[in-house]
Amino acid sequence: MLSSESAKTVTATLPAVSGAIDEITALFYEKLFTAHPELLRDLFNRGNQANGSQRQALAGSIAAFASHLVAHPDSRPDTMLARIAHKHASLGVREDQYPIVRAHLFAAIAEVLGDAVTDEVVRAWDEVYWLMAHALVAIEKRLSAEAGVQDGKVWRPYRVAGRIQETDEVATFLLQPADGAPVPPSRPGQYVSVQVQLPDGARQIRQYSLSGQPDGGLQISLKRVAAGRRAGAPSEDPAGEVSGHLHAHVHGGEVLYVSPPFGDVVLPEDGAGPLLLASAGIGCTPMIGMLTHLAAAGSRRRIIAAHADRSPATHPFRTDLRRLTDKLPHATAELWYEEGLQDSEGLRADRDEAEQATAEAVTVRTGLMDLTQLAIPAGTTAYLCGPVPFMKAARAQLLASGVPAAQIHYEVFGPDLGLN
Repeated sequence: MLSSESAKTVTATLPAVSGAIDEITALFYEKLFTAHPELLRDLFNRGNQANGSQRQALAGSIAAFASHLVAHPDSRPDTMLARIAHKHASLGVREDQYPIVRAHLFAAIAEVLGDAVTDEVVRAWDEVYWLMAHALVAIEKRLSAEAGVQDGKVWRPYRVAGRIQETDEVATFLLQPADGAPVPPSRPGQYVSVQVQLPDGARQIRQYSLSGQPDGGLQISLKRVAAGRRAGAPSEDPAGEVSGHLHAHVHGGEVLYVSPPFGDVVLPEDGAGPLLLASAGIGCTPMIGMLTHLAAAGSRRRIIAAHADRSPATHPFRTDLRRLTDKLPHATAELWYEEGLQDSEGLRADRDEAEQATAEAVTVRTGLMDLTQLAIPAGTTAYLCGPVPFMKAARAQLLASGVPAAQIHYEVFGPDLGLN
């Protein structure tokens, strides 16, 4: 791992680097995209660049990796590395791109920190960078080999076989391989990357969870992303380029380029203990995928499916959730709607359905999700997906309910800024 001499230098300079990391990463991306505009056009998410979340994620991962090397010199943060590697593998990141990143990152460090960046400092942080880079490359190569792809060639044409409008904001796309070959294997909770050519010629990529298991194909569901500010975001998010394009222009018969499934937040193949699947908004997609798998397998596990949304009308897969919990003998659904069950004509059926379901396996509440209201069995493994503020609150509630931190897993749609 990190040499003892470099460890001393990193320990001494980590406060200065961490204190300036936001400035460093902002300058790094400016330099990188000036030299390689094709990376912003065809690899990096332009929306995450615009709102600053990608810079935050890069800064956090570098600081976390260096801190771990200093505090635990005989180990490495494998969970963090695996999560990054799955994202990179699904995007087709290549080994020869790491030296490019290193060159512009270190140029940014030198410019921001000035004379403090001595040869000794460069050598120490260069060691940190390549320890992290080589670890990621090794994991990415293994993941790509397991998926049957190599050299970043992840894209395969899929024809859109159908579209289902789940809500006004959410649509499901059924994808069939255009070459007629079998779909790659997947695990419940994984995602695929989708590459879309936009009107300006950019080939932007987004990652979408698998929301079901159609025969001979893949199923993804996505929300049309409107412009606005997310809680905790450094700046306003632009409207979703890819989600807006897919919602407006893809209705059936079109060809999309899709990666094999990746992702490390998955159901274990041999699990038997209780499960809690907690989601909010479009975060329900991996949870519905997991429930679909559990129902198909005839699982007899105790399962709590908890979901929060604005109202029944904005809740994707509402009827699927009821259908799947009915199939699972020890499953219940716990729903929270901020706006409650409205009395408008369009939602009256939702009230009747919810009142009937409450007497069976579905409980509906008004307000924000509060998992401390539930009787969570000992030994429960929890999976969270939704906006980061929601997951932070849900994680805190689970910890307060006695669920160990090691048993709480989460999936982030976008750069992983962490929940701690």
